Amino acid sequence: MTLVKFSPEKKNNSLMPGFNDIFESFFNDAFLSDRMTTRVPAANISETPDHFHIELAAPGLKKDDFKLNLEQNVLTISVEQRQENRDEKKNYSKREYSYSSFVRSFTLPESADDSGIEAEYTDGVLKINIAKREEAKTVSRQIEVK
Repeated sequence: MTLVKFSPEKKNNSLMPGFNDIFESFFNDAFLSDRMTTRVPAANISETPDHFHIELAAPGLKKDDFKLNLEQNVLTISVEQRQENRDEKKNYSKREYSYSSFVRSFTLPESADDSGIEAEYTDGVLKINIAKREEAKTVSRQIEVK
């Protein structure tokens, strides 16, 4: 019996060197990877004494593309965008359809006031401000040292 050392990091040590190259070039092809990648916008979440803040980087959309839904303390942000490009020349007709969508869900903490949610879309960023309940707002006071 012969033992063969296998190292996935190095292609030279594989049993069939050309075999891995074919699959790697196929799956790393820009044409396929662009269409296979799910495009979910990045989110920044922060907190101030009075509010929770969510920012979603979603350039190229309109404010009408967004749908915000609150159900059982879960805030869901969804977008479904459809585009159709037509190009009709003398001898041919070309149509291209493009569909893109995403859904992001955030579970709100118990301290969030679900009636105080505001959303604004400017410069490619969706900003959502969620008010805190009065009893959850942090109260700070000076403590005297004796």
